[in-house]
This record gives sequence, C-alpha cells and structure tokens, in this order.
Amino acid sequence: METEEQQEAEFRSFAIAQRDSLRRYAYLLCGDWFEADDIVQKALTKMFAAWRRVEPGGAPAYVRRIVTNVYFSHRRLSWVRRERASDELPVRRLDRPQEEVDVRLELAAALDRLPPRQRATLVLRYWEQLSVDETAAAMGCSAGTVKSQCAKGIAKMRELLTDAAVPARA
Repeated sequence: METEEQQEAEFRSFAIAQRDSLRRYAYLLCGDWFEADDIVQKALTKMFAAWRRVEPGGAPAYVRRIVTNVYFSHRRLSWVRRERASDELPVRRLDRPQEEVDVRLELAAALDRLPPRQRATLVLRYWEQLSVDETAAAMGCSAGTVKSQCAKGIAKMRELLTDAAVPARA
C-alpha cells in the first residue's frame, strides 16, 4: 500500500511531465494562454482529487478528458464572453513576412469561430493526432459523434477560410 507522500510524489511527477502538453492543448481549445493556464490548473486539481482511482496507463487520456470538460464548462460561463479592457487598440492585420505565421493565425482565428465541440474535436483529431476512438474517449461521446463533429467542423473551416490566405484542400 502506497503512502500518501508516495502518491503525492507520483502525481507531482505526472503533472510536471504533462503540464506543457496540457497547456498547449487547452490553448488550442480556448485561444487564450491565461484561460489555458486556468483550465489546466483546474484540471490538475480535479485529477489530484481522483488520483488514487486512476490507472497509471490511462492517466494521460483521463486528464485530457478533464481538460476538455473544464473547457466546455468555461465556455458556458458568462465571464468568458465578457469584453476585456485593454490599453492597446486591436491589430486589424499583422504585416508579417512569414507566410507560415500568417497561415497559423488565419487557422487559429477560424478555429476560434467554431462551436466548442467542433473545435475540441478538430484539435484532438488533427492537432493532438488522436484516433477517432481516443477522441471519443477524451470527449465522452461516441465515435459517430466525433466523425460528424469533424465533418461539420471541417466544412465550417473551409467556409471561414474561403477568402483567407490559407489554401483549403478538397
């Protein structure tokens, strides 16, 4: 039987190993590094509470599912949608010579306009490179739902990127 200190040490090691990956994943979901930090912090807190019940081999998938659920919860909260004050005027167009940077920005902007489930599905499938079944497990839905959300999300992305610099593949 493991002691409480051993379990805490195992969790700490797990959290340190997963934190950067989870933060990138949360950022891709929400589009804001500060919100991504909040999401990861809440997810790791929930993961710590469940740590004794989680199988070590399934821990990465389980914590990814928690991040997804926390993201969905954040989207339902009204404070996320509220305007934020800033001292700087918004930049309308970034004049950057690097085409790849512009493409990433265009994709991120289009991704940000998708509904939360479609966005999460596309990020898990194509950015995190999870299989349909792994994505379904992370989102807590069926494989058919993942496929339909991917199809709808890709169609919407093509629609959003029609006038953009990003070439849409047929």
